[in-house]
Amino acid sequence: MLQRLAERFRARLESDSVIDDPVRLRTYECDGLTYHRASPGLVVLPGSAEDVAFVVRECVEAGVPYVARGSGTGLSGGALPRTDGVLIVTSRMRRILEIDPDNQRAVVEPGVINLDVSRAVRPYGYYYAPDPSSQQICSIGGNVAENSGGAHCLKYGFTAHHVLACEIVTPDGEITTLGDGPGYDLLGAFIGAEGTLGITTKITVRLTRIPETVETLLAAFPSVETAGAAVSAIIAEGIVPAAVEMMDALAIEAAEAAVACGYPAGAAAVLIVELDGPAPEVAAQFARVRALCERAGAFEQRVARDDADRALVWKGRKSAFAAVGRISPAYIVQDGVIPRTALPEVLAAIDRLSRESGVRVANVFHAGDGNLHPLVLFDDEEEGAGERAELVSGAILDLCVEHGGSITGEHGVGVDKARYLPRMFTEADLDTMQMVRCAFDPPNLCNPGKVFPTPRLCGEIPRVRKGSPDGELF
Repeated sequence: MLQRLAERFRARLESDSVIDDPVRLRTYECDGLTYHRASPGLVVLPGSAEDVAFVVRECVEAGVPYVARGSGTGLSGGALPRTDGVLIVTSRMRRILEIDPDNQRAVVEPGVINLDVSRAVRPYGYYYAPDPSSQQICSIGGNVAENSGGAHCLKYGFTAHHVLACEIVTPDGEITTLGDGPGYDLLGAFIGAEGTLGITTKITVRLTRIPETVETLLAAFPSVETAGAAVSAIIAEGIVPAAVEMMDALAIEAAEAAVACGYPAGAAAVLIVELDGPAPEVAAQFARVRALCERAGAFEQRVARDDADRALVWKGRKSAFAAVGRISPAYIVQDGVIPRTALPEVLAAIDRLSRESGVRVANVFHAGDGNLHPLVLFDDEEEGAGERAELVSGAILDLCVEHGGSITGEHGVGVDKARYLPRMFTEADLDTMQMVRCAFDPPNLCNPGKVFPTPRLCGEIPRVRKGSPDGELF
């Protein structure tokens, strides 16, 4: 069937848009989470929404599952391909179609790189606010699928807060547009659905005015606990920074080895605190932030002198995930969320888990909103090391749920965390969610096997269930 599909795709698309060579297929066997791998049965690189719709219709007619992929930077296995299916890669759809500064919006294709939007609109005095650490290579389409956040989501929110409309190809191959208007918020349901409700082919994004002033502070602390106390004090003061990021000693070690970021020596933890907005407001709040950090125990504080200095401060944080490759052959990155007030307790518990298991854990996270990104390190050449790392990963997610948090904040569930979803939701909750999915995709061909641990309802058209006189459902 895949061979017949390849022939049909080649007859319609450009000759180099269809890949079935086993060696080339391996390029697409995983996303940024390399722990999960599967070589796709067939890869297609469409150049337009019409091409995407054509490929989807052909897959549906043939009963073949398909998965959408952007730049492949995801960290939950959300774009993990099917060996028996088609991988639809949108990286060639990378045009910025319209820039409308008067209405503070731009229209882009899904393959456009996140940072390229800001570069394109900067001459007009605007930028695109969501800034994942991978913003130099991740695509807007992938950001929409995962509802990506980033360092500055504390103040500016996630992708969902900056997308005004999406043209999508539905799971049966129809092109339609989701946006603001009366009725159910289908756009809200689509963003963050991890590619299970269709494939986005055009995105209208909200543009944000470049702030008048930006101030960035790097503060070094003798312990993670004192750094956490500083975060709590800043938020309790009523200050909402653009970003508050924390890295522990192991994460700092990795960043120094990778990019020589020059963070203060001897720091058990560093905070990056950034404020932006009107100059008088920023000046007053920044002075207060520095005082609070000093009171919490910061032994060194550095203020970025200019944009170049600011970029150097951020360089270590932005490179943290890739940097751990300098200190570990392999790693699993997690994405749990906890209340800010639980930071000291949960971080101490993670440290105990690490010591008791012998599995190293580096902590990098959005401290301002409690979004943890523990990096569980292991050697994939060592027998059983991956399984031990998985156990520690799962225990960390359990900690997050136990403290009133979530198993994911911005990376998504994908295949990596699907088995943990029942720890947050009841069977009735999961069934209800899957009824939404089945309303979009009754045959369960659009990115199947993701998010939910078992496809309870997929393949079954949702219907109204009524109680019979004997109490049974029919």
